[in-house]
Amino acid sequence: MLFAQGNKNNGIPLIGDDAPAFSAQSTKGTIHFPEDYGKKWKILFSHPLDYTPVCTSELLELAYMQDEFAELNVKLVVVSTDDLERHKEWKESMETLTYRGREPVTIEYPLVDDKSKAVADAYGMIHPNNSSTKDVRGVFIIDPDNKVRAISFYPMEVGRSIDEIKRMVIALQTVDANVVLTPANWQPGNDVLIPYSKSGEKGTDKVTSSDDPSLYEVAWYMVFKKSN
Repeated sequence: MLFAQGNKNNGIPLIGDDAPAFSAQSTKGTIHFPEDYGKKWKILFSHPLDYTPVCTSELLELAYMQDEFAELNVKLVVVSTDDLERHKEWKESMETLTYRGREPVTIEYPLVDDKSKAVADAYGMIHPNNSSTKDVRGVFIIDPDNKVRAISFYPMEVGRSIDEIKRMVIALQTVDANVVLTPANWQPGNDVLIPYSKSGEKGTDKVTSSDDPSLYEVAWYMVFKKSN
């Protein structure tokens, strides 16, 4: 039995919205999302069909990195519009594969049965002009307060970057903890930006490296903070 609570937009929940709640059967038993995961970060990762090659590669990469996500206080939940028995069979098959020269891996995260498409609907993943499930290729990063913080969708022909999902989590945790911003192509350990302030307009109250040696300017409106 599956229950999903819709979102106020009747579409994709937007950044800052509460993550739609649902209860469903999974390969780890019944789960109640997001409440079962408390004050942890959560990644809801969806796909349209089991046994597809692109999705298989993604789920294996998630499994090889699941300990890295756990170290970041992140719980992984995968949703598929296939049924539970098919999930179980696919999981068992994936756990026997030698992928890219690595030993077989045990999949610790749950695969959720969304055959009814209730979760896909609650998260706005069914395209209104397309009756198929091919658009169920979303990633939702949800913070400890159960707010949606990042959203991405990929076409079914192109594999998602699990490294980029991890980078996004680290970036969000960094900006939350330090009240900073991250620039384009930022990687963990790189310098960050300090928030822009209108009171710092050109010629007035400008923050300079003389005020704080950890700061340096590219322009009066673009001030970096050294990571070390």
